[in-house]
Amino acid sequence: MAFMGPVLVVGGANVDVIARSTAAFRPGTSNPGATHSSAGGVGRNIAANLGLLGVPTALIAAFGDDTFGQRMVDETRSAGVDLRHSVQLPMPSGSYLAMLDADGELVGAVSDMSATEALAPEHVPDEVVAAASYVVADTNLSTATLEHVCRAAAAADVPVVLDPVSDRKAQRLLPMLGSVPIHTLTPTRSELVALSGREDVEAGVCTLHEAGVARVWVREGARGSTLFGSGAPISVPAIPAQVRDVTGAGDAMCAAYVHGLCAGLSDADAAARGAAAAYLTITSDFTVRPDLSAALVEQVLQKERI
Repeated sequence: MAFMGPVLVVGGANVDVIARSTAAFRPGTSNPGATHSSAGGVGRNIAANLGLLGVPTALIAAFGDDTFGQRMVDETRSAGVDLRHSVQLPMPSGSYLAMLDADGELVGAVSDMSATEALAPEHVPDEVVAAASYVVADTNLSTATLEHVCRAAAAADVPVVLDPVSDRKAQRLLPMLGSVPIHTLTPTRSELVALSGREDVEAGVCTLHEAGVARVWVREGARGSTLFGSGAPISVPAIPAQVRDVTGAGDAMCAAYVHGLCAGLSDADAAARGAAAAYLTITSDFTVRPDLSAALVEQVLQKERI
């Protein structure tokens, strides 16, 4: 499969520390369970998934000058990701602490993304953006860096895919809506409300379309997702799964979708690949499933016939 240029991912990199209760989680007290850690961060995860799927991928992220930073560099490079334009900053690496219930669902989380927020516009050269086939960014970046990335991509006619990350961080996109074109935005329902100010999904999507967002992919976890583009909405069912850990599912979903777009697939087929990658991720114990591949995604698609 030939690709016109690398996918450039600009976004968060941090170490994930995941704690899972062995019984129903009880707030306000200690819960027995198990913990594990791995390289994480929305942008880093998307880049690693793209690399495993065989897509030439470059990541611009900020790593701290500590053992966590070196671990993230090593794990990301092992997925085949180009880190030549990433930076090491004289500060601690980012971290994300998540607490999961016994069924693998998120109970709560705390993130420290100071390193990513220190990633400045000058760390993202215009010529690197212009050489990309797609740019993927997340809102762990500062508003100034997000705006720089989007404007550089628009100037070079490079399509941009944006992950809003959370209700609060999604609002960093507000200054850009209506001023730069966005190929795809991937909000949850609550992030859609934060971005549009509309409680009704279709009204919120319409608001974003009017603001220059070509495709709005509303994700609702186990209820599936809906991709709103120029035609009829595309319903993408979630594949029933025995959940091990939901962490990283949205990142894998975005990566496989972009992989499909790079391969010239239709929006519907690209989104279906996203659903398959999310299924593969939540049924594993890893934030980025190490054996993820385009062939494995295709096997799930054939088995589930989606």
